[in-house]
Amino acid sequence: MISPELRARFLVAACGIPLALAAMYFGGWALAVMLSGVAALAAREFYNLSSDPGGRPFRWLGIPASVLLVVLAAVETDFRRWSDHALALLLLLGLASLAAAVFDKRVQQALLSSAATVSGALYTGGTLSFGIFIRNLPEVRGTSPAQPSEGFILLLLPVLVTWASDTCAYFAGKTLGRRRLAPHVSPGKTVEGSIAGLMGAAVMGFALGFLLDDYPGFPIVPATGALIGLLLGIAGQLGDLAESRLKREAGVKDSGSILPGHGGMLDRFDALFFTIPLAYGLIVMSGILW
Repeated sequence: MISPELRARFLVAACGIPLALAAMYFGGWALAVMLSGVAALAAREFYNLSSDPGGRPFRWLGIPASVLLVVLAAVETDFRRWSDHALALLLLLGLASLAAAVFDKRVQQALLSSAATVSGALYTGGTLSFGIFIRNLPEVRGTSPAQPSEGFILLLLPVLVTWASDTCAYFAGKTLGRRRLAPHVSPGKTVEGSIAGLMGAAVMGFALGFLLDDYPGFPIVPATGALIGLLLGIAGQLGDLAESRLKREAGVKDSGSILPGHGGMLDRFDALFFTIPLAYGLIVMSGILW
């Protein structure tokens, strides 16, 4: 018999996955709106986790900044142009949060408050912006007219690799797990599950290499895809452990409850916050090297 929690997980996945795939396929503002929503909710959860009594972050500054980073990426789809605006925004955010700390009597550590505010925007909106950069790489490089689906496949690379890694790690950990990977951070994760997750990530990258090898803009052969998958698998597990550390320090099991059966946005996107920016860099490097 299916448990209520598992039923809720299936229902959320059945509704969310088609919408996410549609936004990724069409790109543009459809993708930007989806990522902006995720960034806003994830930033809110991040600030809830990091609400230190003496250095509480400023949500009213950080959440809009997180969304604005994604919106800027939708306007300036080339990373090199976006980075100038993003740097200016983050600098302004840091200064504004420091100034706000001067007048907030509840803040006892202004530097900690400012750092948490900037970190929340960068960790959520800053990282998710790279999803737009990946999706628009063919347009930026001028290969889109010949291969219109290339951007969609490129964006699927970190998403499917992360999914494969998480799935393999979960089932292998449940059935074969014996040795704890990082008991002080996440007691449930095992070495066996971690190894299986890395293998699953490499296999998925290898498989996607057969698709990407046909595209002239970013020809990623299966062997290169396997290497990229392995590196993304490592990054995804680090992202998972990093979020677990935040939750452990905050003394909570889930970052939120917005997704029934899944927890919060940070719980679902923790690995992608690490894999999406890294995937952008690896894809660009592969295009240069090959």
